Amino acid sequence: MRAKIMAFFQIPSELRQDFWEDAVQKNRISLLVISIMIFGMELFNIARVLFWSASGLGTRNNRIYFAMYVLLLAAAAFYLLLQRPLRRSPVRVQWGVQYGTILLILLWHVCLNAYDLSRDPNAQTSIFITAILGVAIFIQMPSLFSLLCHGAGYLVFMGLAGSLLSSGDKLNLTITAIVALAVSFTRSHHETVMIAQQQEIRSMNQQLRALLQKDPLTGLLNRTAFQECVEQYQRQETPEGSSLALLMVDLDSFKGINDQFGHPCGDDVLRGTAVKLQDVFPDAIGIGRMGGDEFAVLLRGPFPAGSLEESSRQLAEEISTIHWRGQRLGATCSTGICLTGRLDLPYDWLYGEADRALYQAKTGSKGGCCLRQLD
Repeated sequence: MRAKIMAFFQIPSELRQDFWEDAVQKNRISLLVISIMIFGMELFNIARVLFWSASGLGTRNNRIYFAMYVLLLAAAAFYLLLQRPLRRSPVRVQWGVQYGTILLILLWHVCLNAYDLSRDPNAQTSIFITAILGVAIFIQMPSLFSLLCHGAGYLVFMGLAGSLLSSGDKLNLTITAIVALAVSFTRSHHETVMIAQQQEIRSMNQQLRALLQKDPLTGLLNRTAFQECVEQYQRQETPEGSSLALLMVDLDSFKGINDQFGHPCGDDVLRGTAVKLQDVFPDAIGIGRMGGDEFAVLLRGPFPAGSLEESSRQLAEEISTIHWRGQRLGATCSTGICLTGRLDLPYDWLYGEADRALYQAKTGSKGGCCLRQLD
């Protein structure tokens, strides 16, 4: 039970950054609206004291009200002026400014209501009630900050005006403060649950996107994802003189292996080939299965002379070591390579050149390799 209660008030560490960002964004809008309202109301109140009051600033009472109106107006103006530079500040700094502004606005209303009561003990406590409920409804904050904010507002008000209130008023204000605190706690918990759900949805979407990009048998990129990988690399800024190589790899006599040993063996060969490709080309930008027994590899240059052909021969040797139930299958592969320094060439062109090189490699002996260079 205790653990559940603590969980209600706490924000898990993995959600805190998202919670702060969400709170800052929502509070920014709320405080913007509140500041605009303050401008309108306090300009009206200042005009009322200066122009529509018979005594103007001639009485101590009017001077106190005037000073309070100017103070709140200046605080709202200062907060609005900070908005542009604050947007470039860390989230915690933005939250600190927001929290300070919230405390100032709440304590201003506490002091105004307390002063009203000191002048007239029969005055209402609606200013304090409106302020404390408004903070609970419109401002998002963690439970601890909410407790400090509402608790400070309640204690300061009771300290300033408690002796002027009846026991019934004190009880009503205490209940109101508790309700405001409960509303704030509940809102914080609700936002935490919402953020957790959003994170879970994002994680599931990422997993789904990853599954859609992967070949289910080998775990390599599928045909569409490999093309996207190539095109994304081509859009990146690369140093002068960069080059890329697109390799097409096709297993030799794969149909014969399937026919002789069965499809489970064929699937195992494809999975083994995927592993060998990753071992031979650990720095590949992308490795994909294009369909059937055909694979593709994207590599970034520069490439020392003969290095691509040597890697292709190494791949053929590695694939030849694949076994099935202790029996060597004699599998191997042919490789077609398209090498170019023109990174702006369309993918279909690169793929076509590599495919033609592969066709030429397969016309010779098994395990062959052919390189076509585009200048």
